[in-house]
Amino acid sequence: MAEVKKLKRPELDTGEKLYLLALAKGAMVTLKHAFKSVTGKARGADSLNSSGLGITMQYPEQKWDDQLPEHYRGAPALVTDEQDRERCVSCQLCEFICPPKAIKITPGEIPQDDPWAKVEKRPKEFDIDMIRCIYCGMCEEVCPEQAIYLRKDYAITGTSREEMVHNKQKLYEIGGKRVGLVNKWNELK
Repeated sequence: MAEVKKLKRPELDTGEKLYLLALAKGAMVTLKHAFKSVTGKARGADSLNSSGLGITMQYPEQKWDDQLPEHYRGAPALVTDEQDRERCVSCQLCEFICPPKAIKITPGEIPQDDPWAKVEKRPKEFDIDMIRCIYCGMCEEVCPEQAIYLRKDYAITGTSREEMVHNKQKLYEIGGKRVGLVNKWNELK
C-alpha cells in the first residue's frame, strides 16, 4: 500500500486574506486599458475601424466581412449546378451525422418522364433549424454530391422560431449555383 502524505497549506497573512493586493492589481489593469481607449491608443482600434473609443466595432454599420479568416464556417446552404438541377440525392448522410440534429430530410422520387430520371431521388423536404445548427461543417464534409456548403454568413436573424428553420427553397435561394463536376449527373457513374 502506498504511503499517504499529508500536506499543510501555507498560512495566509491578513493582506492575502482580504485580497487587497489582488484587487489593486485588477483595478490598475482596468484603469490602464480605460486610459488607452480614451486617448485613442487601444490595441486593435485602427484595424477594426472603431469609433475611436476602444476597439468596439459599431455593428451593424461595421462588419467583420473583410476580416473573416479563410477557414471560417458560417451558415449551411444547398447549391444547384449550372443548369439549376438539384445536387442533393437525399442520401441523408448530413442528417445522420449532424451532432445537434438540426437537419431534417424527407426523400422524394423523381418522375420517370423527367429527363434526369437516372437519379433515384431528390429531397421532397429539406429543413435546417438554424437555431440548433452549430456550424461544425460535418454536413459539408460528408456530402458525396457537394450539395451543401457553409457560407461565410454569420448574421442569421429572425423574429420567430419558424423563421429560423430554413426550408429547401430558402436554402437553394441563399446557396445559389456551384460550378463543377457533379457525381450524380456524370454519365460514367
